[in-house]
Amino acid sequence: MLKVVSCASDRWAVFTGHTGYRPQFSAKIHLASGASCQKSDLRFSRTDMPEMPSCSFTPEEYKGMSKARMIEVRKQNCNPMTMKVTYYKKPVFIHQGYMQYLWDVDGTRYLDLFAGVATVSVGHCHPKVTAAAEKQLKKLWHTTFIYVYPTLQEYCEKLASFLPDPLKVVFLTNSGSEANDLAMFMARLYTGNFDIITFRGSYHGGSPMAMGLTSNAAYKYPVANGLGCTNTMCPDVFRGPWGGRHCRDSPVQTTRDCSCAPGHCAANEQYIRQLKETLATSVPPRIAAFFAEPIQGVGGAVQYPKNYLKDAFKLVRERGGICIADEVQTGFGRTGSHFWGFQGHDVIPDMVTMAKGIGNGFPMGAVVTTPEIANSFTKGVHFNTFGGNPVACAVASAVLDTIIEDGTQKNSLDVGTYLMTELAKLRDKYEIIGDVRGKGLQIGVEMVKDKTSRDPLPPEDFAEIFEDVKDMGVLIGKGGVYGQIFRIKPPMCITKEDADFFLAVFNKSVHNYMEKR
Repeated sequence: MLKVVSCASDRWAVFTGHTGYRPQFSAKIHLASGASCQKSDLRFSRTDMPEMPSCSFTPEEYKGMSKARMIEVRKQNCNPMTMKVTYYKKPVFIHQGYMQYLWDVDGTRYLDLFAGVATVSVGHCHPKVTAAAEKQLKKLWHTTFIYVYPTLQEYCEKLASFLPDPLKVVFLTNSGSEANDLAMFMARLYTGNFDIITFRGSYHGGSPMAMGLTSNAAYKYPVANGLGCTNTMCPDVFRGPWGGRHCRDSPVQTTRDCSCAPGHCAANEQYIRQLKETLATSVPPRIAAFFAEPIQGVGGAVQYPKNYLKDAFKLVRERGGICIADEVQTGFGRTGSHFWGFQGHDVIPDMVTMAKGIGNGFPMGAVVTTPEIANSFTKGVHFNTFGGNPVACAVASAVLDTIIEDGTQKNSLDVGTYLMTELAKLRDKYEIIGDVRGKGLQIGVEMVKDKTSRDPLPPEDFAEIFEDVKDMGVLIGKGGVYGQIFRIKPPMCITKEDADFFLAVFNKSVHNYMEKR
């Protein structure tokens, strides 16, 4: 078995080349999962070395394929996209995970603040979810909904109870792209209309149909796709032409000047005017649907003016369309204040799509809609072999239970608000941090050349900070139309101590970059 030591000791080896140093521990920290972790009392000659809260969990010793062989096979036998999207100049070879931490094949521990792309909701290998999966695997791995099996009905009833009326009918899928494909199809079938509107900078999946909803050149291919999909201006109050200090529902606002009277948002009016322009010029008088992420995910935690979605939904419904909330990244308590992101906008959509956090990493997705819309889908036969299989339903049911039992949503609110508030102080300190935004643990940090121009930080400069953060023990994501936004979307079990560690790492990484610049 590997001996797991404080991350500070792990990283000390990275910076100094010496591996013999071992810290002494003091006060314990108890996590919501029940695992006890300890915070070390360290005295370094390098006092600026950030220290990760240490954990008592011991990973299994890795005895598998060598790193060199993994890269060789990755190049030869895995599809070429795996190499194209591999993070970091020096990749991370992940071996095992527990709650908010990951270990590589060498036993080095990382604080995971990206959660497998905002997917691990309650924690890697959470004991409660793992136990539910193991129990179901011993009973029944697979059957389909041509038969009646308890886990399907139990989960659909439970999931529907988390949504407001009339959103009570559940279709289960295997991914978010599949859920959005199905939502597009149902919207067109129900309304009898074809055109669908989404935001620029949005991401709704990479399938041939969902690719039309997605509005980011990096995810587009030069083939016909997404017929009938139109993108309208994203109401981004930081990067867009309009925005101020009071626009968004976030503990942190932009630093842009604002002269709006209390309760009035000129930026919202301007962005709604752009949507009206799209409706008047780019689509027929009757449309099928409007898709919106409550907070853009891949786009970089972009938030809209507070009343934008409420006003937009009204315009869409006046034209015969239905309103669809893509909760693939914002759902299941991630925004902290609400269980679903759309609730923070004071709207009720006609359809909700979800995936990622629904299964804590188990492949699963869903569409939840109204009985009326669902009934229109019975004109033909829709069948999904794996959607809602017994293991998926057991896992997803345990995830819902765990969110409630562990207080995950409140933790997301508390830790996320603290983290954003502290990140805003770094924004005020550094010229290259243009914006900090988000809700709960759906956070974006936008990097710029300077605050005046708001031009994106060049990719090579961004990558330097990104790599440095990883080398000090933290995994974060990246996104945005120009790849200029750090995405912080961790498992929702992280602690304030974890947040403090990341803040120290990020501060040091940006400081290192600024010194070189």
